[in-house]
Amino acid sequence: MWSGSLAAILRRLAAAARDLAPIILVIALFQGLVIRQPFPDLAGVVVGLACVVLGLALFIQGLELGLFPLGEAIARSFVKKGSAAALLAFAFCLGFGTTVAEPALVAVGEKAAEVASEAGFIADSENARSAYAFQLRLVVALSVGAAIVLGVLRILKGWPLHHLIIGGYLLVTLMTLFAPAEIIGVAYDSGGVTTSTITVPLVTALGVGLASSIKGRNPMLDGFGLIAFASLSPMIFVLAYGIVL
Repeated sequence: MWSGSLAAILRRLAAAARDLAPIILVIALFQGLVIRQPFPDLAGVVVGLACVVLGLALFIQGLELGLFPLGEAIARSFVKKGSAAALLAFAFCLGFGTTVAEPALVAVGEKAAEVASEAGFIADSENARSAYAFQLRLVVALSVGAAIVLGVLRILKGWPLHHLIIGGYLLVTLMTLFAPAEIIGVAYDSGGVTTSTITVPLVTALGVGLASSIKGRNPMLDGFGLIAFASLSPMIFVLAYGIVL
């Protein structure tokens, strides 16, 4: 038993090291051939890379053991329960809850508030910056919640994914023409920071679990696409937020 567990851990560590190898190789080549300077703290870099490899291996293992089975089990339970309202409420709460506390979104919101105050877009005070950053986080979190609800409805109804995505990006393009210039870059970046390490596996597992549990749905055709909605909807909501303000 222990030998099998140890072999699995070693395989996971080897896979994580292989995945990081291209990044490490690029950094080493540019540091040695272009910058032509030694690493400022080689020992620290090596220890840090070892921690990254270990953390990545544990994270992937945790996804396979915990989050993916959990998401699929929840989806199947909702299908057996037969309550579409409960499923949609859970989908919204899942998207909202995993996004509102996303560290990347917090960082982008704080930086956007700082730049907005310097540009005179909002008052140059701590309260104004905090309020702006918090409002931005709420808008993005609400948008992701709405996006997951739309994605779940698409799976339930069998709507074509590409029609919704194309329509969404056309709407983003149209709204960009009317949105203030100060919010456009923030809106576009908001679509990227929402795809966090927790949201992606849970939402993906939810979609695949739903498509696998509903008769007439194909997991490959219908189970994926929720993350696309989660990336698209923040752009629409933040642009609307800028237009309204």
